[in-house]
Amino acid sequence: MSQQFDVVVIGGGPGGYVAAIRAAQLGFSTACVDAFVGKRGKPALGGTCLNVGCIPSKALLQSSENFHAAQHDFARHGITVEGVKIDVPAMIERKDGIVDKLTGGIGFLLKKNKVASLHGVASLKSRENERWVVEVAVDGKVVDTVHATHVILATGSRPRPLPGVAVDNVTVLDNEGALNLTAVPARLGVIGAGVIGLEMGSVWKRLGAEVTILEAMPTFLAAADQQIAKEALRTFTRDQGLDIQLGVKIGEIKNLGDKVTVAYELNGEQKLAEFDKLIVSIGRVPNTDGLGAGNVGLQVDERGFVVVDEHCHTNLPNMWAIGDVVRGPMLAHKASEEGVAVAERIAGQKPHVDFGAIPWVIYTSPEIAWVGKTEEQLKAEGIEYKKGTSGFAANGRALGLDHAQGTVKLLACAKTDRVLGVHMIGPMVSELVTEGVLALEFKAASEDLARIVHAHPSLSEVVHEAALAADKRALHG
Repeated sequence: MSQQFDVVVIGGGPGGYVAAIRAAQLGFSTACVDAFVGKRGKPALGGTCLNVGCIPSKALLQSSENFHAAQHDFARHGITVEGVKIDVPAMIERKDGIVDKLTGGIGFLLKKNKVASLHGVASLKSRENERWVVEVAVDGKVVDTVHATHVILATGSRPRPLPGVAVDNVTVLDNEGALNLTAVPARLGVIGAGVIGLEMGSVWKRLGAEVTILEAMPTFLAAADQQIAKEALRTFTRDQGLDIQLGVKIGEIKNLGDKVTVAYELNGEQKLAEFDKLIVSIGRVPNTDGLGAGNVGLQVDERGFVVVDEHCHTNLPNMWAIGDVVRGPMLAHKASEEGVAVAERIAGQKPHVDFGAIPWVIYTSPEIAWVGKTEEQLKAEGIEYKKGTSGFAANGRALGLDHAQGTVKLLACAKTDRVLGVHMIGPMVSELVTEGVLALEFKAASEDLARIVHAHPSLSEVVHEAALAADKRALHG
C-alpha cells in the first residue's frame, strides 16, 4: 500500500510522537511510524522512555521507597506496621499498568490530532519528484510505502553492548531486564554508575538486595557539579549501603546460568565478584542501523549519530533528525522540544531551543538535578563567578517529609549577577530544578530569584535561600 503525506515521522518516542502531533496541529498531513513492541506483545508507542525507561523505572522507584519507608520510617510517625512483605510481581504489574495507560494515551492523542499511526520498521528508500520514499516492514516484509515531503528521524537509542557479554535478560540484564525481575536478587552487580545504574541499583537495594556498582571512570558523576556529586556519593555509600567502586577495569564476565562472575581490577589489585544478577548499563548508542542512510546519502558520523545543524536539519533537503540520534544529551525532554521546534520550522516559524538550559535529573533518593554550568566548567573557562548554597536540613517542609538531606547550589556571574548554573541534591529536586531552567532561559539574575516570593513552608525556599546566599545575605544560613 502506498500513502502520501506532508510529513512522516520515523519513531514514536518522546521526540517522534510530539513532532507528529505538532506537525498535524500546524495543518500538515502527518504519519508516525514506530516499530516498538511492548511487553504484552502488541505495538506500543512511547519509545524506550515510556516502555522500558524513564516511566517504568519511576514507578518501581516509588514502590521501593514505600517499602523502605514502611520498614524504617513509619515508626517515627507513630505508625506501627508488622510483617511488611514484598510482592515483586505486584510491583511489576503496577508498573506495567502505568505504562499501558500512557502508551494508550499517546495512541489517543495521535488519533485526536489525525496523525496516521503505522506500525513497522521504517527505512529510507529513495527520493522521487522531490518527495522522500519510506518503506515500512513487518517481520522483514514491506507492508507500506510512504511518500512524504518532509521526514523527521526520531529513532531513539539502545543500550550500549559490553564487548563479549551477551545480555539474556535472565541473569545478565539491560535496562529492560532490570525493570522486570520477579524476585529480589540476594547479590546484584551493576556495571556503570550512570543514571540507569544508580536508579536501578537504588531500587533493588531498597528492596533488600546487596548491590555493588562497578564504574570505569575515576570520578563519580563526572558530568555533575562535583560538590553535589561528592555529597551524593557519601549518601549512597555511607547512608544507604551501596558499594560503589570507581576506576574499575572490567575483565572476564562469565554467565553461569544461575549466577554470574565478574573479574575486574581495582587500584592494581585483581578481584573476582559473584552476583545472582548483573545489570549492564554503560551508556546508549543511536538507532541508525537499518535506517537506510546509505540509500539516500544521509550523513552519519563514526559513532552512528545523524549529523545535523543547529536547527536539526540533516545534509539532505527536507530531512530532519531529533532526540537520541543526534548530538547532545540523550534526554526525553530534549527530544520533545526538538520535535516541536522542527515541526514549527517546517511551517516557516522560528522556534527556539536553548541547549544550555536543559535540565538533568537522576531519580535516586535523594534526587539529583542540575541545569547550566558546573563550578568546574566555570573555572576551566575562566569565568568569574559567585555562588550561594543552602541546605534542606533546616527546611520545615523537608523535615515534615522526613527527607531533610541535601543542598541547593546557585552559580552566578560575578560581574552581572546572571545565573549560570543551579545544582541540587535533595527531596523532589526534579520539581525544583525548573526554577533554575527558567532563570537560565530568561537570563535572570540571582537577585531576581531572591526577590521572588516563595511559599512557606515549601521545598522551594531552599532555592530562594541559595539565591540570597549568592549575594551574601542569606537569612537562615
